[in-house]
Amino acid sequence: MRTFTAVQNFSRRDVLKLFGATGGGLVLGASGLSWSPMALAQNKELRLNLFIAIGEDNKVYLTCHRSEMGQGIRTGIPQILADELEADWQHVVVVQGLADKRYGSQNTDGSRSIRKHYDRMRQMGAMARTMLEQAAADAWQVPVGEVKAENHQVVHAKTDRSFSFGELAIAASKLPMPEADTVRLKESKEFKHIGKSHRIVDMEKMLSGEANYGYDIQLDGMLYASITRPPVLGSDVEKLNDSAARKVAGVVDIIQLPAPKGAPKFQVLGGVAVIATNTWSALQGRKALEITWSASANDSHDTTGYLNTLVQRVKQPGKLARQQGSENTDWPENSSLKATYTVPYLAHAPMEPPVAAASVSAEGCEIWASTQTPQSTQQNVAANLGLEEALVKVNVTLLGGGFGRKSKPDFSVEAALLSQKLKRPVKVCWSREDDIQNGYLHAISAQFYQAKLDDEKMPEAILQRTAFPSISSTFAEGVEYPSAGELDLGFVDIPFAVPSYRCEAVKALAHTRIGWLRSVSNIQHAFGIGSFVDELAQNAGKPCSKMWKEMLGQPRQVDFAGQQFKYGNYGEELSRHPVDIGRYHQVIDMVEQGMSKKAPAKPGQGWGFAVHRSFTSYVAVAILVEVENTTLRVLQAIAAIDAGLVVNPDRVVSQTEGAVIFGLSLAMMGEITFQEGQVKQSNFHDYPLLRMGQCPDIAVTVVRSDAAPAGVGEPAVPPVAPALTNAIFAATGTRIRDLPVNKTLKL
Repeated sequence: MRTFTAVQNFSRRDVLKLFGATGGGLVLGASGLSWSPMALAQNKELRLNLFIAIGEDNKVYLTCHRSEMGQGIRTGIPQILADELEADWQHVVVVQGLADKRYGSQNTDGSRSIRKHYDRMRQMGAMARTMLEQAAADAWQVPVGEVKAENHQVVHAKTDRSFSFGELAIAASKLPMPEADTVRLKESKEFKHIGKSHRIVDMEKMLSGEANYGYDIQLDGMLYASITRPPVLGSDVEKLNDSAARKVAGVVDIIQLPAPKGAPKFQVLGGVAVIATNTWSALQGRKALEITWSASANDSHDTTGYLNTLVQRVKQPGKLARQQGSENTDWPENSSLKATYTVPYLAHAPMEPPVAAASVSAEGCEIWASTQTPQSTQQNVAANLGLEEALVKVNVTLLGGGFGRKSKPDFSVEAALLSQKLKRPVKVCWSREDDIQNGYLHAISAQFYQAKLDDEKMPEAILQRTAFPSISSTFAEGVEYPSAGELDLGFVDIPFAVPSYRCEAVKALAHTRIGWLRSVSNIQHAFGIGSFVDELAQNAGKPCSKMWKEMLGQPRQVDFAGQQFKYGNYGEELSRHPVDIGRYHQVIDMVEQGMSKKAPAKPGQGWGFAVHRSFTSYVAVAILVEVENTTLRVLQAIAAIDAGLVVNPDRVVSQTEGAVIFGLSLAMMGEITFQEGQVKQSNFHDYPLLRMGQCPDIAVTVVRSDAAPAGVGEPAVPPVAPALTNAIFAATGTRIRDLPVNKTLKL
């Protein structure tokens, strides 16, 4: 039998070869259409996106259609399928899906993989189980109600007979598929995999170095490209001298790429590509290039001046985004509190920079990429090559981190364009410097908050404004205000029970490519509101966690009705994923309990707290810091997450721990600056990440819940920054309103 590595893309033809083209296995299609492997074998051109295949060898091949970047989705999706199928985990083989619209969305971002696909994956598993049970009942000539799939076999209890899944594969494959809404789904008490911690399926190969990432791809006759891209968005090559570069041993060609027109979108940035037989030669040739760049409208962009502009703008009236109750126009100085908070540009900086290999021929294009968005890659490559999408095959490798950067397929388009020109496979490898200086940055921002206080120093009116260049500017020219979808992320959706609550957006133009980064606009908005609530709490002389509970009010569900805006709720119906104040209170209580079990803070130490709802999950975080001689040490972090029903608790704990580390990196030292339109940072020496010695002890509590599955990968990031700076205030009395922290304290 043909063998496959742990990470390998199976096409329909691969699966047919695996089982034999004459129908040696059960194949389930994502759309639920009633076709069999026989039909597939007879129609060589028909492509079927596969979730479940059962071989006569008794192995179950489960397709994961999402991208694996360390979050464990290549384990989570198969867990759901296997549970409803009644598959033995020891006989499961995970298959990586290609780009195919029949899967539905394959865009692995927005913490949506389980949230959006949980029900559908259960149905797919149950449909396969139903077909196996029917095949067994037919063989025994008994009513299907008398048989039951259990632990990788179908049993008939009355006669003590059983068939393995492998023995039923051929017969089951000949049956029509049941409709998805007619199959029985398990009750939660029957779950064997869902809700149980499973070691991620790729762990052994990751640990041994056998796992295949984008940088590991090797193709026969492949060339390597290193690209010098414009240092300022909007500039282009004005003059090029490549004579020295062409003399570098191993350099094959030098190609100028077209500069983008209009909005950046996912177009290549332009520049000059050095093509060589190896990466070293490509890099050396690139260093030898002499390029004069044209002027750009962004040449004068400077972060210091631009941030000052945003700070001044948020102090002035903006565009209404939400009004709860009547607008308050009276802000007496003696009973008001106000503050402005800023967050700099931030870069994704995954351990594996963007990388893609492409092979373009007369038949079409094949891509191998560490991509979060195989379908978007397929669409953009096809458009740039002038091909039909069906002629572009996208293979998904493991990702060495992503955080949203690898959901922009510009690097795959670069590889495809170069392969088309050279008529050979080409791999484009971004360096760390390329990634930091030419990526899609998280937006620089300023937020203004003001509260009118009653006699008990509780807010009776709140005004807040936000200013940041919108992600929409990447896709359309002339965008001046953030989109409603960005304002939904921790700005207009704070469910405070205050009589008057007004939210406004302020104009801000983009001067670089703006993109989504892990937790997106929640980063700046959670920092702003989380810091401001702590300032209100300090002013009122009460714990921050208590202030949160009082401002949120009594447990209830909030629908924001009659407040002049429609809340997007991360694409979910409020009936399924309500804004639930009781769930806020629960995670707050859990973290309070965790803090109460710790020893009291010593002199020079302090606890900080914050809570945030994002991607329909609720996360509270407390952080203990110590500041000695202006040097900061982060000692402990406590987090509680309510993500509804959890498929793999181990991964939820791991992702929450990772989010705390990610959030600390951003808050403590994350900053991209521009001078004369160019990014000044270039690598981890000046855009550092949290080191092991800086990492606190982290304790995570996962709420047990029967609520609908919610997001996990991003929700723990937003409350980290305010919890950190609130802790610093508790330890020192110094309020940090401008990130990163290393502008104020030593690390």
